[in-house]
Amino acid sequence: MIYDLIKKNRSYRRFDQRYALEESTLLELVELARLCPSAGNLQPLKYYLSWQPENNAAIFANLAWARYLTDWDGPAEGERPGGYIIILGDTRISKNFGCDHGITAQSILLGAVEKGLGGCMIGSINQQGLREKLKIGQHLEILLVVALGKPIETVVLDEVGPDGNIRYWREPNQVHHVPKRLLSEIIVS
Repeated sequence: MIYDLIKKNRSYRRFDQRYALEESTLLELVELARLCPSAGNLQPLKYYLSWQPENNAAIFANLAWARYLTDWDGPAEGERPGGYIIILGDTRISKNFGCDHGITAQSILLGAVEKGLGGCMIGSINQQGLREKLKIGQHLEILLVVALGKPIETVVLDEVGPDGNIRYWREPNQVHHVPKRLLSEIIVS
């Protein structure tokens, strides 16, 4: 059921790094993205797939993790993603990618959850460093990085409290809490 997939689709940031992703798994997830709607049916998105440890390390080094967790530099060795899908916009096809990359990223993550995996959309990217390290052409705009792997953390959804604080946080035992606004707070009538 889609409701269950969406509830399981959290921003996981800690993974069992021993669980190696295969190219075929990443291709299956990009196939879901390929089938998504696209503004004007232009289909300007391209995808860089990484499952090899050396490329994974290069990508990891160019990402920032969990802005609200100021005392955490991201997953430790052994807890890093088993693979990545970098969503790129081909500027030879379009200069504006609208929300296409959000639609495809969500579809990739829902497909990952269905496979027993998890992931995290990352927009805090050292664009130039990543471009140089992976030799990504200048005609490709780096839009999002989707980190993927076998999650080893528990993510709990909480209601936003009376103080309105929406910042996610972690317990000392690493249980990750994500406050969500109530449905009644987000409906405008």
